[in-house]
Amino acid sequence: MGGGRWNPVGVGVPIYSQRMSIPGNSPFDLTGRVALVTGGNSGIGLGMAEGLAAHGADVAIWGTNAEKNERAIDTLSQFDVELLSIVCDVSDEDAVIQSMADTVDELGRIDAVFVNAGVGGSAPSFLEMTSAEWRRVMSVNLDGAFYTAREAAKHMVARHEEGDTAGGSIVFTSSGSSEFGAASGQAYGATKAGVNAMMRGIAVAHARHGIRCNSILPGWIESDMTAPAMGNDTFVKKVMPRIPTRRWGTQEDFAGIATYLASPASTYHTGDIIRIDGGFHSF
Repeated sequence: MGGGRWNPVGVGVPIYSQRMSIPGNSPFDLTGRVALVTGGNSGIGLGMAEGLAAHGADVAIWGTNAEKNERAIDTLSQFDVELLSIVCDVSDEDAVIQSMADTVDELGRIDAVFVNAGVGGSAPSFLEMTSAEWRRVMSVNLDGAFYTAREAAKHMVARHEEGDTAGGSIVFTSSGSSEFGAASGQAYGATKAGVNAMMRGIAVAHARHGIRCNSILPGWIESDMTAPAMGNDTFVKKVMPRIPTRRWGTQEDFAGIATYLASPASTYHTGDIIRIDGGFHSF
């Protein structure tokens, strides 16, 4: 795959300096496809969006911060694709329904949806966790994921019933906390375990409609959410030796997996949890 500049280390520079030159028969050519990334204005979501746009997909970004949305669009404007940003709080069911309709109206269709929007937990301990904090995390990470995936699936099923055989891909961003305990992360972990269960159910129910559904499970990735932990020397000394690659992940590490899951190369890949973690969860 020539034409783009691949950064194997992925630290501090864009993945591609321009849209990649992709052979017309490549299974990773996303020309003519449309991808939606919720929480796509920074971090993992923006890394996904860059990979998708670099391979020719038109991209819609949803986020709650209009300025960050526009900065993300500026970043993606280096690629010769259609771009759209929408301010959407995924915890608001009506907003998700309207934003999905607006995205289809503007870009014509949606082929891949990356259900990535999320918030972290902030309770000092499980004993001190309030019901308000529990609901805050659930409303975005689980309710919002449900609203987004459901509306995307409705659109994809409708296309299938109209004779469109292109299928579709729904991808959740999960977390290692869905499988391993975190001392004050009960709410966050519960939401991420929940999306994995939802993913499997969607994969089983809608394979007949050409829809595949998977989860991406990141390791320790540099982001606004993880910055406090990564700035803690004690945390770094304990965690870094457990990462075989001996580095934190970056948003650039999610461009390739997003491209694969949005592409025809993944049409027989569904119901899976894919770890992008530098080997952290291997032992």
